[in-house]
Parts: sequence; C-alpha cells; structure tokens
Amino acid sequence: MDLDQLAALRTAEGSAALAAAAGLAGGDPLTAATALRSAGLPAGLAAAALTQAELRRRAAGKFGPAAAGMFLTRAGLEQATRRVVAERRAARLRAAGVRTLADLGCGLGADALAAARAGIRVYGVEADPVTAAMAAANAEAAGLAESFTVECGDATTFDVSRVDGVFCDPARRKAGTGRRIFDPNSYSPPWDFVTGLAERVPHTVVKVAPGLDHALIPTGAEAEWVSVDGDLVEAALWCGRLAEVPRRATVLRGATPHVLIGSGAAEAPVGPARRFLYDPDPAVVRAHLVAELAGELDATLADPSIAYLYADSPVRTPYARCLEVTDVLPFSLKRLRALLRERRVGRVEILKRGSPLEPEKLRRDLKLGGDAAASLVLTRVAGAPTVLVGQPVPA
Repeated sequence: MDLDQLAALRTAEGSAALAAAAGLAGGDPLTAATALRSAGLPAGLAAAALTQAELRRRAAGKFGPAAAGMFLTRAGLEQATRRVVAERRAARLRAAGVRTLADLGCGLGADALAAARAGIRVYGVEADPVTAAMAAANAEAAGLAESFTVECGDATTFDVSRVDGVFCDPARRKAGTGRRIFDPNSYSPPWDFVTGLAERVPHTVVKVAPGLDHALIPTGAEAEWVSVDGDLVEAALWCGRLAEVPRRATVLRGATPHVLIGSGAAEAPVGPARRFLYDPDPAVVRAHLVAELAGELDATLADPSIAYLYADSPVRTPYARCLEVTDVLPFSLKRLRALLRERRVGRVEILKRGSPLEPEKLRRDLKLGGDAAASLVLTRVAGAPTVLVGQPVPA
C-alpha cells in the first residue's frame, strides 16, 4: 500500500471496490481478484481493495464492527491494541485527569481513537507516511477527526510540554521485513527515549511486549499484564502519577474485568500435589502474582519453579482454570497408555509446564481409543517428571 493507492480507495470508485471486496473476503484470492477485474476495476485498485477487505475481516476480532470502515496494514494490525483493552486504558487516563494526550508512534490509531472517544484531545505522531495517513482516515471514519489529529514525523521531536499525558507504543517489528524485535534497545522510538518520558510528563503509559524482562521495568513504575479470554495480549508500564501498585494482572473475560495486584516479589508456599490443580491465567503468571493467587485459593506449588497451584477444594476464580486430579503418576508412556485404555479415553487435552514433551507427539504415541475424555498435565512435582490425569471443574 502506498499513498496513491490509499487515496484511490477513498474515492467513490474506491469505496465501491471496497464494498465489492468485502463480499469476497475469506474466499479464494485468485477467484476474488478475477471477479473484481471482471467488474471493470483496474488491477491495482482491485488488489488494494481485496487486501483491505481481508485485513478488515481479520481485524473484527480486535475492533468489532468498527473494523469494517478502517484502513489497515498487516504490521499495524498485528501491533494494534484490542478495542476493549484500549478503552479501559483510556478510561483510566481520563479518570486520572488527563485531558490532552500525545500518542507517540500512534500506528493505525487504535489507542488514540479510544482516548478520543473518552473525551481526551489526542495528538498522534507516526513516522511512516502511509500509516499516518491511515490513522487520520480512521479518525475521520470514526467521526473523531477534531479530537484526534495526526502528524507524520519523528516522535522523539514532539514537544511534550503541550500535553499532560503521553502514550507510547514503540514499534516492535523491523521496518520492511515485519520481523519481530526482541531487544528493547532496537525499538522505535528507542527504549532510553521511551523510559525517559516519565521524567518529562507526569502521566506516562508505555505499551510493551508481554514477554518484557522484569529487570527492564523502571523503578517506581506499575507493570500491568492484560489477557483477553485467556490470551495474553499485552503489557503496559504506568509511570509517574499513574503508578498505583507494583504489579497488576488484568484478566478480561467477555466484558468483565478482573484485577489481581501485588508486589510481584512474593513466593508461594510449596507442598504436595493435591486433589485440585489450578492453571493460572497467563497474565497472572507473567505479572509474577502466582503467590497472591495462591493466598486467595489456599493453594501451594508442587514445584517451586512451576506455576501450577494445588488445593484440597475447588474455589471459583477468574484467575485460573481448575482441574480435579484423579491420578498422579511418575511419567511413563507405557503406564499412562494402559491407564487411558482401561478408562476408554479417546480424547485428551494436554497441558504442560516444565516438561520437554511435545503434546501432539504424545497424543499420537498414546494411540487413544474410546468415547471418554480426560485432561493430562505434563509437569514436575518436587523436581520429578510427572503426569496428572483429571477432569475440568465447571466454571
């Protein structure tokens, strides 16, 4: 996509091409392209419309119905914040008194649009000309062009004295190749600039990769990990006046948020494997809040390095899945296969932590047959390779 193609898509002919492409998205690309060209569309416009239609179809999971009117790039969609997460962040910024916000590296504008909908005046800065133009088009499509404006430029040169809050989501993919960047020093803007924002603006939020090393968290910042329906989607650093607690795990299930907080430094007690196993949500694990969850569940670890919790009774919690354990076995393929055959187990889900075994290979090796189902947990108990057999406890 270039600026000329984007401009063409925003004409009357381009709108018609997008509408036609929307009805073909998800099908065979060659058939779809042939259909649009047969309708008289130029090849370049047809290709651009089909690309947008496919990206919009994929984006519906992140943005809901609004995705149908957005302009997107593959890399931008990959990094864009889900609408439910962006809206919660915007509400927290608004509640903290932020009225003007700089979105440095605004991408396609997902976070900026949420902030604008919350009543915050947003100034977006984006280095890539096409992405900047798309963000502006998305603001116009959402009816927020007066609340969210975009300039194409270097985020590091923006005058942050103009605003009372800053949001920064540094690019974590290499320009041109789309390859993921794991070293924060290679982010754009660079990590030292990003972390230095907190010293210049009293309300600073930085979106980071969920796998961020805890050693990189600035002193005094609140680190939050967010999951949506069990999928870990992002982490954020809340700095300055926005920092409330050392660590936070936000678990979103449907439209309902659940928040677990703590120091991130506590250690859970260790004990034997017990009747009920809890598999903590990935946001809880990454936030290092397993000990806090253990306290809520009156649970212990069976191995100090494995984030499975064990308890004598089931407790309803949004922060973990619960399984009732029927068998705890030292791992032996022969013994496990015999047990499952005896119980006529033909379907298994396989969970694992601390095990080198490949679940799909194990599934094949088990040679299952029967009409019953079971859950298998590959892990370690007191350092020994172990398999637990059980059943999910209804939520």
